[in-house]
Parts: sequence; C-alpha cells; structure tokens
Amino acid sequence: MLEKGWRFVDSNEKLPGDNVTPDPFHKGFTHLRDIYFKVSPDYAGRFTVPTLYDTKQGKIVSNESSEIIRMFYTEFDDLLPAKFKDVDLFPQNLQKEIESTNEWTYHDINNGVYKAGFAQAQDAYEKAVSTLFASLDRAEAHLAQQATPYYFGKNITEADVRLYTTIVRFDPVYVQHFKCNIRDIRSGYPALHKWLRQLYWDVPAFKDTTQFEHIKKHYTKSHKQINPASITPVGPVPNILPKDEEVRAVTTALA
Repeated sequence: MLEKGWRFVDSNEKLPGDNVTPDPFHKGFTHLRDIYFKVSPDYAGRFTVPTLYDTKQGKIVSNESSEIIRMFYTEFDDLLPAKFKDVDLFPQNLQKEIESTNEWTYHDINNGVYKAGFAQAQDAYEKAVSTLFASLDRAEAHLAQQATPYYFGKNITEADVRLYTTIVRFDPVYVQHFKCNIRDIRSGYPALHKWLRQLYWDVPAFKDTTQFEHIKKHYTKSHKQINPASITPVGPVPNILPKDEEVRAVTTALA
C-alpha cells in the first residue's frame, strides 16, 4: 500500500495466503480505489478497509469494521451451515459488557497503536503510548481473573475478535514499528499471551485468517514516513509462540 492505497495482487505474483488474487469482479482494477471511483466517480474520501461490496448492485455497503462485523452475525445466515449460523458473538446477556469493553478497547488499544505510531510530537506520542499500555494493563487484569479461556467466559464473543486483531500484531509489528515498546505481549502480559495463543492455536478461524508475512510487510513497506528504507525486521522469532513455550526471560522468572 503506497500512494494509491490498498492494491490487489498482480496475477504474476506468488504470495502466501488464501484468496490472494486479483480483483475477481473487475478486470484491470489494480487498487481498491478503483472500486470506490467506479461506485462514485467524484469520491473524495479515504480508501479504507475492510470494504463490504455488493457485487450484484455494484455498491459499497460499508467500510466501517464495527458495522460490518454486526452485519455478518445475521445477514448471511441463509448461506451458512448450522454450525456457523448458530454462533452468537454478541449474546443478549453480555451486550452491555461487550459494548463497554469495545469503547475503550477501540480508542485506547486498536486505535491507540496508531495514535502512538503516527504521533508528530514527543508529548503526543508519550500520551498515546501511556494510554495504550494502561489499557493493556486493564485487559491483562481482566483476563487474569478469568477461569475460562475467552474474554467473557467459555464462548468467544465480539470482544475477543476485536481485541485479537491488535494483540496478534503487537509483537511482530507495533513494538518496533509504532514504538510501542514499554513491554511486549510475550514477556510482559502473561494472561493476554495465554489468551492470544489459545485463540490462534485452538480456533482455526483465527489462525487461518492471520498471515504474518502480509502483516509485517504491509506496515514496514507502506509507511515511508516511519520506515523510509522499507526494511522489514526479521524478528520476533517465531511470530507467535506455541502454547507450551515461553520466552527465555519468562521461563527463568518462573523457575
């Protein structure tokens, strides 16, 4: 992603991951912006992802992730097998808690890494990174009190999904690229680290939709103002630890 924004893979490129293809509906479209301009030739906004596009009507339904995730809960149920149709990520009895958690998770963690990473002044960076780590501490304390594997009990909810997207990227990208380096997840947040690995290794939907090469190269090769030479760090190795392995510092501390 450079000056033209999000791009589709070229047919000659061989990149890892499923569904890494050219635009299957618009021959010759090279970037997501092409779809935005097809829908609205005078479009003057940002070309953001995710983008939910209606292929039949040729319209962009939404590009707001918090709206799209809620649409997916019910709008396509008639296309799904029962085991997926019956998944409820926003159960009635937890809706208030999930909404409350979403509020500070989004502003302080999901968006907090960007506030720190794109800060243009030292004081703005320090304010953002302090808020970020205070909220990571808050999530850590909550998970440390849980006797169950997920954020709100024995079942995965929207709170897990929305927090996961930032935490799985934290050590591979945000620690170095966005200077979010007060602590990393694997050595500084044992409850978050356990929760993260349970989702990644035990729930295929998380592991199968996480592609670390895409994650690391997107950030390090897109943000020229942060990384002018577009060098992608090798570490951390591995990108995510197995469930039964800890970093050396943690192993020593627990001995």
